[in-house]
Amino acid sequence: MKPLAQMPGAVVQGIRGVFCDIDDTLTSEGKLGARAYAALERLHSAGKLVVPITGRPAGWCDHIARMWPVDAVVGENGAFYFYYDAARKKLVQRFLFDAQMRAANREKMSTVRERILREVPGSALASDQLYREADLAIDYCEDVPRLPFAEVDRIVALMGAAGMTAKISSIHVNGWFGDYDKLGMTRNLMQERYSVDLARDRASYLFVGDSPNDAPMFRFFANSVGVANVADFGARLADAPAYVCSRRSGEGFVELVELLLGANG
Repeated sequence: MKPLAQMPGAVVQGIRGVFCDIDDTLTSEGKLGARAYAALERLHSAGKLVVPITGRPAGWCDHIARMWPVDAVVGENGAFYFYYDAARKKLVQRFLFDAQMRAANREKMSTVRERILREVPGSALASDQLYREADLAIDYCEDVPRLPFAEVDRIVALMGAAGMTAKISSIHVNGWFGDYDKLGMTRNLMQERYSVDLARDRASYLFVGDSPNDAPMFRFFANSVGVANVADFGARLADAPAYVCSRRSGEGFVELVELLLGANG
């Protein structure tokens, strides 16, 4: 990982849009601070495409798409994208699976959930689970004392044994039925909403994140960025970002925005 300051000026000036994780990338210690939110708004006001790419639930993403200064949001690690159509005054929701399949998958998840909570003491159902459409979120450090990584790995193994895809974020282990991730739905959004082929135009966009579930995005984008706390995961990060901020969490995001907007006057 190279220091963010070493990103070439020509690359910086060519960035048309930013995809960003939320937890511990925009937020700091669980809070969305004024400086990070203002940086998000400045980026959007400057004409950059801004899309949070998060593991957070559909209920949160409804709010984010409607009320934040963003163009769209990808949620539950790629289960859907939402955007607010201001002309029609309507929230547009695009799920990968239909409502019937999502309901069937949630039923199957209930068995997995009970086994995890029984076999991994100290774990808990994420407080935002009620607002989820497509995945199971197990808390390992947000509202519970931080579990050792061996116990986090045990949660991942139990999800995998049940046929689920499992990913570790900075606060939860998320599991779902289906072969999808953040990157796949981001590519769908860009093609369907903006007629942008990210495979062709990826150099014009960057992703900033902080944890192992961001690995597909780090791998795909040549101009991927990690806030400084990405280093906390060490070897657990399957794919590292190309650049790393000198500051952690929300302040790292501010650092990135300062670089992008400074290079563009």
